[in-house]
Amino acid sequence: MQENDGGTALRWVRRHRPLVDAVGIAAISAIAAAMGLNQVWDALSVLPEPVSPWWGFALSIPAFIAVALKQRMPRTGLAVAATISVISLFTVGGIGGLIALLDLLWLVTVRATPAARRRILIGCGVVIAAFTVLTLVVTGEVRMAVLVGLQLGALLGTDYWWATAVAQANELAELHRREAAELVRHAEHDRDTALQHERDAMARELHDLVAGHVSAMAIRAEAALSGPQDGEGDRAALQAVRDSSLEAHEALRSMIAVLRAGGGELVVPPRLDRVADYVDAARRAGLEVRFDGPAATELPAPVEQLAARVVQEGLANCVRHAAGGRVAVSIETDEGGLLVRVDSRDGRPLERPSLPGNGSGLAMLAERVRALGGRFDAGPVGAGWSVRAALPLEPAA
Repeated sequence: MQENDGGTALRWVRRHRPLVDAVGIAAISAIAAAMGLNQVWDALSVLPEPVSPWWGFALSIPAFIAVALKQRMPRTGLAVAATISVISLFTVGGIGGLIALLDLLWLVTVRATPAARRRILIGCGVVIAAFTVLTLVVTGEVRMAVLVGLQLGALLGTDYWWATAVAQANELAELHRREAAELVRHAEHDRDTALQHERDAMARELHDLVAGHVSAMAIRAEAALSGPQDGEGDRAALQAVRDSSLEAHEALRSMIAVLRAGGGELVVPPRLDRVADYVDAARRAGLEVRFDGPAATELPAPVEQLAARVVQEGLANCVRHAAGGRVAVSIETDEGGLLVRVDSRDGRPLERPSLPGNGSGLAMLAERVRALGGRFDAGPVGAGWSVRAALPLEPAA
């Protein structure tokens, strides 16, 4: 209970800090007046006779009020406290106005910008010099003038130094907060970018692993549906669809294992040795396919895998959109790299619903080809459609 009371009192003091400061300064001033400490520098008074110390307390009351209102009008309060301090030092005395002046000067300096703090420093120097000269004029003693200047310089200088140190610490903390916020924004951007790249990579991997098998199933099923009923042929087509579905299932299992466990290896994508199977399946689906096989040469694995994917995607599109047409598949090597073409013509759309396509396969192929440093084009050529990929023999890193 006592700890709670202490915490409540501390919170109240923090909320009403200006009022607490004003009461504290007034109390110090009253104690000084009661003890007769009404003059900081007695020699500066221009009054013909000493006066009661309580006159100094009474004269400082506006300065106390300025301290109580310092959060709302600190600069106005500073001007009031400075005026009262000058009047009291050369008349009735009292230290309340001087303490209020130091308190308000500290607050104004802490809140000021670096440029404003430099102006405040210059102002303090001017005030110290003016008081030194004024003391010399009033007292006629150089020693007294120097002493007053040093004492006032020590008071104002210490107050200014403390306020500047606090202000610079606050500015440094704010700078660190901004830098931390900027780092958080950059980290979030990098995270979002990495997440998007990861999603793109996952989409490409899933398409490469599964879409090819699904397209093969569609091709083989279409081959069985396009021709007359044939028990043996239909059974063979069903067997081919079953094999492709098992391969797709295995590819999905390997992909899920990698994503969940963070390890393992994906199913190896097909290479050019599978192109002949794609061509045979397309022929069974009703396409007239002419295939010019690749020259016997050693090709990098990424180039071989991507070339096979180009042929697979091109033939799958022909089955979807150009049933019964003529297709030419060519894979050639030259000094510029590996050239893969799938050209179709004289085809007709399927009358039955087929596996729908949204163009994502060609878009992903284009990304993969460009990532290897090659060129990719897909579009109408005359009355047909052409898919063309130029792959470098040495893929870009």
